[in-house]
Amino acid sequence: MNVSRALRMTAFAVAAVMSGQAWAAGGPALVVEVDSGRVLHAERATDPWYPASITKLMTAYVALDKVKRGQLAMDTLLTVTDSAAALPPSKMGFKPGTQIRLDNALKIMMVKSANDVAATIAENIGGSIDGFSELMNAEAQRLGMVSSHFANPHGLPDERNQTSARDMALLARALLKDFPDHQDLFDIGAVQFGRRIMRNTNGLIGRYPGADGMKTGFICSSGFNVVASATRNGRHLITVVLGAPSANERTMKAAELFDRGFNSKVNFTNPELAALPTSANTTPPDMRPVICDRRGPMPQEEDAPVVAEDDSNVPNLFSSEVMAFAGDTQKPVRTVLGPRAAVQPERVWIGLNPPSEAELAAQAAAEEAAEKARLSKKKATASKKKGAKQEASKEPDVTPVIEDEGKPKQKGRVSVTVKPVTGNASEAKPAAKPKAQKADAATKPKSAAN
Repeated sequence: MNVSRALRMTAFAVAAVMSGQAWAAGGPALVVEVDSGRVLHAERATDPWYPASITKLMTAYVALDKVKRGQLAMDTLLTVTDSAAALPPSKMGFKPGTQIRLDNALKIMMVKSANDVAATIAENIGGSIDGFSELMNAEAQRLGMVSSHFANPHGLPDERNQTSARDMALLARALLKDFPDHQDLFDIGAVQFGRRIMRNTNGLIGRYPGADGMKTGFICSSGFNVVASATRNGRHLITVVLGAPSANERTMKAAELFDRGFNSKVNFTNPELAALPTSANTTPPDMRPVICDRRGPMPQEEDAPVVAEDDSNVPNLFSSEVMAFAGDTQKPVRTVLGPRAAVQPERVWIGLNPPSEAELAAQAAAEEAAEKARLSKKKATASKKKGAKQEASKEPDVTPVIEDEGKPKQKGRVSVTVKPVTGNASEAKPAAKPKAQKADAATKPKSAAN
């Protein structure tokens, strides 16, 4: 397994070079201490990058700031619009006109990463996607996110969207410090809507000791991104990983960076986030040729509960062991990520008030009936296609079969029994020949005859 992983990473690095993109063996990465704001590790931390769904952290910031200012409440009802409902997955699939509370919308957005819900938040607060984007960019400028620009609230592909590891660390730190009463919003292991239970796509939650947030993101052009936070022995760190080749590699690299961060000490040599040098690059690299235009199955956003490999002599190209940490560090004992721990999902609902037990039972019955109808329709369609395929594969049998007594059926040749005649045998033969020719001619298709 180690060898396979090393070969995969080597191939990934080679593909990155071949693609002509400004991408080395590792994408942007950063580790910062929340309380001090000091940087423990920075690797291409100010390079521009496509944010993908970590954009939703800024969507949450704008919404929570409105609540803090008294302009909204967590139980404010938001209405799903036609344009929001039409967005591609990941989504909840709510019908236009559906109403959902802001707190439930934020929970779904952080856990499920639902694009339709992010757009619903944006359009209800900003009046439109463009109006909400203006609010996002105003907050980004106020927070000092000099490399960031947001064109939508969900992170779906748009060339105008860009950020950097440094800027996302600034945003994550602001979320934790400006809204301490809502920190648990970023640490939800799963949500439940009706019968549907949706796990958080952050592969550190429930697997890495002390992990307590925040958000993942993925589109082909960005690779796999994560902004993560973890607390150990009273010390709170934020780690940002951008452009990993898979969800699992993203999780493992973030875990290794946390290990190194918790084993390092902060002193005056550690720079602050604002002091990191500006990148010479002005546009994000397009990772699509490396991430999605390769052979094999299409990469997915969800983390598989994969157990990290044991230590090996095979180098891990995404390991923090090949990166220099600032401050006094020592090589830590590597945290082995096991399967995700069981979590109690938080229930979310549509409408103002939580559903009663009777309503939950009715909703479950409706969902079950809808699922049965969907499966029945799918089965009927498959059966119809199969029947049509079988019918099309049958060849029409237009050749007559004449049975001769005591012989099996034969196709394609007419068997004629000629009764013996009296007289010379040589005289009987000419009389039989025309009859056979006539029978043969009668069995030929018209097309052949013509």
